[in-house]
Amino acid sequence: MSAPLVTLTTNQNGNNASGPDSPTLNAESEVWGNKLAVFTFIDLFAGIGGFRLGLNSAGGEAIFTNEWDQHAAVTYKAWYGAEDISTEDIRELDPKRDIPTHDVLAAGFPCQPFSIAGVSKKNSLGRPHGFSDLQQGNLFFAICDIISIKKPKVVLLENVKNLMSHDGGKTWKVILESLDLLGYEVKHQVLNAAGWVPQNRRRVFIVALNRKHFSKEVMENFNFPSQPEPKHKLSSILEKTVPDKKYMLTDNLWKYLQNYAAAHKAKGNGFGFKLYGPDDTTGTLSARYYKDGAEILIKQPGWKNPRRLTPKEAARLMGFNNQLAKSQGFHRGFPQVVSDMQSYKQFGNSVCPLVVAEIAKEISKALRKQQGIDRDKEALRDRRAS
Repeated sequence: MSAPLVTLTTNQNGNNASGPDSPTLNAESEVWGNKLAVFTFIDLFAGIGGFRLGLNSAGGEAIFTNEWDQHAAVTYKAWYGAEDISTEDIRELDPKRDIPTHDVLAAGFPCQPFSIAGVSKKNSLGRPHGFSDLQQGNLFFAICDIISIKKPKVVLLENVKNLMSHDGGKTWKVILESLDLLGYEVKHQVLNAAGWVPQNRRRVFIVALNRKHFSKEVMENFNFPSQPEPKHKLSSILEKTVPDKKYMLTDNLWKYLQNYAAAHKAKGNGFGFKLYGPDDTTGTLSARYYKDGAEILIKQPGWKNPRRLTPKEAARLMGFNNQLAKSQGFHRGFPQVVSDMQSYKQFGNSVCPLVVAEIAKEISKALRKQQGIDRDKEALRDRRAS
């Protein structure tokens, strides 16, 4: 695919962009630094753009976005200027009519039907989970419908690690077999965001390569990025000034969490709050964080009770750092445009863009390699014809 020409140099938010971390946008192409867009992608279950930022960094151009959650769509529009974001139920879209032809399909389909916490909660309530969850569990098959019609060169998916063992491995088998039957060579890898941010967040990533587009050599040589050793400390994402005291737990909530943890400890399990200091790596930030903050509580010097992360800290913990914010024209971090509750839910549901960026490099490398092979074949045919 030849890269289109660039004619305009303003970023997605309409500001002048400069420097190696500033993407520019025009009617035909996005630029990251000095690189022309080398592939197009669609962003499904887009959330707040974790996939978009990561794929942009490797030369990807977003040409279609779908996110049904209205609050997440507000954040997405504010951060990327994507006014035409689709908020329809993905199952109601007509791929032929509504979705443009693209090189890469990216989707972090809902994880709640497959996560350990989600499955436990649904079991306790007597509700179906996995593919039996009619509201969220069958959304993978909506992705398959799009793939079967649009036939992208690459499919990039992300979900919780528990997806691989859900229902005794049957769910995972269905996913792999479905992609195989659609004509894709499937690669997968569990990566922990702790290699990039001070948070243990293990997610399984799937890269599926279209056998009709890629040579056997390119598919066999595709590799996921190596897992870096955890080296980041919580202090690196914490506010440098003392945050608003509204983030401190109330006496009643702190007493409740301590009693809850003590009761479960007596039963021999580890349920309860998690308290972290500046040198620690946290556990996983989840979408329920807004409820009580119990999974990541911060020891704040001078305060009698621990506190929650602030939304800005939650953003940085997920990898939405100042460098990425500057790439979108924001010089004081990504702005908060929704309530604290919605912000926590959005970050807890997001993919870490720094992890996606590393995978995107490998996808871009494979696309470039195949482009070179195709170009050489075409040149050889031309020589033989002349």
